[in-house]
Amino acid sequence: MRLKRTKLPKFKLFVKNECKLYLLGLMSLFIFSTSLFGQHSLKHGIKTVVIDAGHGGKDPGCHGSFAHEKIVCLEMALKLGAKIKSKYPEINVIYTRTTDVFVELIDRANIANKANADLFICIHANAGSSSAYGTETYVLGLHRTEAQQRVMERENSIIVLEDDKGAKYKDFDLSPDAIIQLQLQGAVYLNHSIEFAEYLQKEFKKIGRYDRGVKQAGFLVLYKTTMPSVLIETGFLPNPTEEKFIGSSDGQEKMSSAMFKAFENYKNQMEGKPISSVPVEKSPEPKPVETVKEKADSSGLVFRIQIETSDRKIALNSSRFKGLEVFEYEENNIFKYCTGTYKNDLAGAKNYKNELIEKGFNHAFVAAFLNGERISIEKAIKLAEKK
Repeated sequence: MRLKRTKLPKFKLFVKNECKLYLLGLMSLFIFSTSLFGQHSLKHGIKTVVIDAGHGGKDPGCHGSFAHEKIVCLEMALKLGAKIKSKYPEINVIYTRTTDVFVELIDRANIANKANADLFICIHANAGSSSAYGTETYVLGLHRTEAQQRVMERENSIIVLEDDKGAKYKDFDLSPDAIIQLQLQGAVYLNHSIEFAEYLQKEFKKIGRYDRGVKQAGFLVLYKTTMPSVLIETGFLPNPTEEKFIGSSDGQEKMSSAMFKAFENYKNQMEGKPISSVPVEKSPEPKPVETVKEKADSSGLVFRIQIETSDRKIALNSSRFKGLEVFEYEENNIFKYCTGTYKNDLAGAKNYKNELIEKGFNHAFVAAFLNGERISIEKAIKLAEKK
């Protein structure tokens, strides 16, 4: 089942000077949070945890060939809660849902707020291309890439299924200055959210999952929470390999165990207790394929996607390229690495760039070449229009 495109309430959109606001906000956030950080040490310990299984009921979320997000997330949520309760019976574990029912986004946050929760854990599965893979954990903030924006928009879009079609969210301000203001108001919560998110990604890496990192975006489900909060994207269901893993009982057990270990480390840190140290295993990556410096036709106008730069040469079969065929060129004593060959096809290059971002190449961008020489995108577009 796929949600139909529906016009969402008019949120205040990002302004053109997003980067300037973002940097200014980070500077203010750092100054503000460092002055308050020691004041919120959770001396009372973690007493209440709210676990939110994403989607549910009439909202199935994304899906693969057999697994549905709403079911996969619920299984992991229940397993995580059971592990916390088993080892720490004194902790109050609250679920936003324990069955296949629909819960409005704002109600999920309200459950956590009313319970005075010390931690809010929202569990989801990712959509994307069938080749996208890995785990990523989000905290409330400003998205930095188109891929992050798509994840945010997909998760936020379920408000059209709510009784008022999302009208209650019309005054939610997701502009950069509003998000930064929220971060300033909850600076310590943001610090703790990021710390917990980092523990999660480390534990996922230990069980062999590809680490897509800790990210920020304007998720409505996190907007009104008044405690450290994270949203976990556990894997990409459209990817058959990922679906087989998180769609299975064994995979769900491994993921919930990793989440529990991250929770335990976070809890110990917040309460000033020793944190267990286990060596971080290197995430397995696709076996690199043999690549050469220049194999495709580079004559004429060609668009490629630049994925890496370095002040030193990188082997073309390095695991950093995840098996992609790469092309190297040097500019101002900097080595730059591209993939893909799109002759006179800017649209195709842009689509491939988006796929690469989903695969973890967060800084990928389209570069243009004329007979093997780098040229500006502006010049390339004018040349392409003459074709």
